[in-house]
Parts: sequence; C-alpha cells; structure tokens
Amino acid sequence: MIILAIESSCDETAMAIVEDGRKILSNTVYTQIAIHTMYGGVVPEVASREHIKKVTYVLDEVLKQANMTLDDIDAVAVTKEPGLIGSLMVGVNTAKTISLCYNKPLIYVNHIHGHIYANYLEEDFNFPLLALVVSGGHTELVLMKDHMDFEILGETLDDAVGEAYDKVARVVNVGYPGGPIIDKMAHIGTPTYPLPHIKLSKDSLDFSFSGLKSAVINLCHNANQRGETIDANNLAASFQNAVIDVLVSKTVLAATMHNVKQVIIAGGVAANKGLRNAMQEAMNNLNIKLTVPQFKYCTDNAAMIAAAGYHKYIKEKKN
Repeated sequence: MIILAIESSCDETAMAIVEDGRKILSNTVYTQIAIHTMYGGVVPEVASREHIKKVTYVLDEVLKQANMTLDDIDAVAVTKEPGLIGSLMVGVNTAKTISLCYNKPLIYVNHIHGHIYANYLEEDFNFPLLALVVSGGHTELVLMKDHMDFEILGETLDDAVGEAYDKVARVVNVGYPGGPIIDKMAHIGTPTYPLPHIKLSKDSLDFSFSGLKSAVINLCHNANQRGETIDANNLAASFQNAVIDVLVSKTVLAATMHNVKQVIIAGGVAANKGLRNAMQEAMNNLNIKLTVPQFKYCTDNAAMIAAAGYHKYIKEKKN
C-alpha cells in the first residue's frame, strides 16, 4: 500500500510517499525556521502563508523523487490535529483535493501518533510499549498494547518540555530554536546552579516544567540585580540536568509499573543527545529495549504520518 502523507501542523511543509508504513520512497521537508527566527518563535499567520506558497512545490518534489504520479498513490494521509489551525487547514485542504480528484481514500492522522510511529520507520513495535512524547507543545507518557491503541498515563500540567527549552534559551539570549542550542551548551557546561527537579508526588506520572522555567528566570534576574555574571553553559547544563532527571525517572517508573517490553522516545526533543544517553543507560539497567528515531525523523516530517496512517487504515479496515 503506497501512501502520500502530508504534514503541516506548525512551521514545516512536509510530504512523503511511503510503502506499507515503512519503506520510504520519497521524503521532503520545507522548513520555515529561518523565517521565524527573527521573531523568536513561530508566528501562526506567517506559517500559514508560507505553507500556501510552498505546498504545490513540495508536492511536485516528493512525486519527482519517487518517480510517481498521483495516479500511483493508493491513499492520502494528512495531519488533522493538534497544531496551528491555519497551518493544518492548508495540509487538510490539499489532501482533500487530491483525495476527491483522484478518488483516493483519505486518512486523518493525529500529529502525536505520527511522532510515535516515527519509531516504526526504524524497528517493529514490541507490545506492550511505553512512548515518551517530548516536543515543543507536548510532554506525555503513552502506553500502547497494540497498534493505534493509546493510553495516556501522564502529561504536563503546564509547560511542555520543548517550550521550556525555548523560553530558557530566550532568557539567556542564545537564539531560536532553543532546544538544540541548550543541548549543545549543556555538554560544554557543568551543572553548578541549584535548580528544582520537580517530580510532583511519589507515584505521579504527570510533569511540570513551569516552576523550573521560573527558577531559571529568577536566577538570571537576581544575578543581574547584583551585577553578577551568569555562566550560560553551566546554567544550560543545570537546566538540562533537571529536565532529564525528571523525564527519565518518570519513564522508568511507568515502564516498571506496566511491565513494558519496549520504550520509545518521540517528538522533537527526542533529538536531545543528553536525553538519549541518559535514557539508554536507564533502559539498559532495566533490560528494556529503547528505540529512538534518527534525528531527521524526530522533528516534524510526513514519513511518520504515513506510518501512522498506514496502521490506522489497516485497523479500520479490519473493524
């Protein structure tokens, strides 16, 4: 089954053609990072206009890469939610048009499910598995007992972890997007600043990063008032150490509680090298298999939407 997938939930116009949920025939991503950097974050109206400008070019490119036409496609998968409404509409309307004109099935995909299935592009799923979803808008622990079977065990009560990274990067004035920059700085610095490791109650699988973010802001503000200089690399290391400790400890708790066979990391923050290394060590200690996508499949892309769309279509056909 050959699926054309479209992802436009935020600031990437992405399309891919994937066979049977895994074999990538083509994959194209047009990113708007350079445009939004000057604003320090994604501007929804600008993102929508850029999607409109680029969507037909990306479609032409992905078909050219695969040496196919739209007649060769068996179905169209598209991100329907969550995301920026204007950006999502561009992708959904494009998918609807192709589906109607070429009489192809239309598969709506949840963006978070797509991030989870980015791991399926690498390896088979071994159920039950636990997914740690970490991105700019989401932080969740999700239990899966079968394909397209999702149970949220815990989620953030305030800020998503990726959002906290971006805000800390803004506080220390190191640029956007903040996640990759803070990760690099953390590997240079030493965690010398006392920051809270917020784990909530003992058995809680929920997350909270607002207090940690506020602690960083207050630390910098107080230092400025005293005329002291903050070591940005050490602050980044201290912040990342607090984040990773919470993410890993809660993942370990959930994996143990539900006796999972596999743990996967999904979302843009899955590209964080510090998190990858710490999680690998923790899973080795538990003798649980860890799967993390290649860096290019951690951020928004359409191949992951095709993988999730394929399994959603198969499951709905069975039912």
